[in-house]
Amino acid sequence: MRIRVLLADDEKLILGALSALLAAEGDLEVVGEAAGGVKAAELAKKLVPDVCVLDLSMPDKGGISVIRDLQQARPSIRCVVVTSHTAPGYLASALSVGAWGFVPKTTSATELAVIIRKVHQGARYVDPEMAAKVISAGESPLTRRETDILALSSDGAPIDTVARRAVLSPGTVRNYLSRIAGKLKAANRHEAAHVARRQGWI
Repeated sequence: MRIRVLLADDEKLILGALSALLAAEGDLEVVGEAAGGVKAAELAKKLVPDVCVLDLSMPDKGGISVIRDLQQARPSIRCVVVTSHTAPGYLASALSVGAWGFVPKTTSATELAVIIRKVHQGARYVDPEMAAKVISAGESPLTRRETDILALSSDGAPIDTVARRAVLSPGTVRNYLSRIAGKLKAANRHEAAHVARRQGWI
C-alpha cells in the first residue's frame, strides 16, 4: 500500500524538487502540493492524505496553524513540520498542537522519506539536534497564556492591537506584560520578547 503524502511550502522551487524526489520513492504517492498554508489545509481536508509535510513558516498560514486546523477536521492525518527555524520554542509549539515529526530543511529527501514511513507507522520523529536544543534551553517560567500574549505582542504592536488579538482588555494585557517582564527580569515587553525568543520560548 502506498503512503499518500501532501506537501506544503511557499518556496515553489523547494516544493517542486521535493515532490519529484519523493514521488520517485516506490511506496510514496504525492497526492497534493500547496504553496501556502490556507491551500494546504483545504487540500488536506479534501484529499485526506496519510501524511502532510508542512513548512513551519508560510506567509498566509504557518504549519502550526494548519496542524491545529487538521486536528479538528481530519485528526487521522499525521503532520511533519520542516523548518529553517531552529529555536526550541518552535519545536515545543509544533509538538503541543499534535505534530508527528519536526525536521530541519537541511534534511535530504531520502531521509525525509524514511521519516514519513516512520510517522505513517505510528512513530514520532524529532531531529536529534533540535531535541538537544530544547533540553539545553531549559523550561520557560511563563505560563501558556503568558507565552501566547508575549508572542502576540512580540512584533511591537500597540497594546490595543495586542488586546484585540488576545480578546482581552488593554488593562489585562498590560498586567500580563508587566508580570512577564518581571519573570524574565526584563525592562519592558520588547526586551522580554527578545529574551524569550533567544531562549526559544516563543
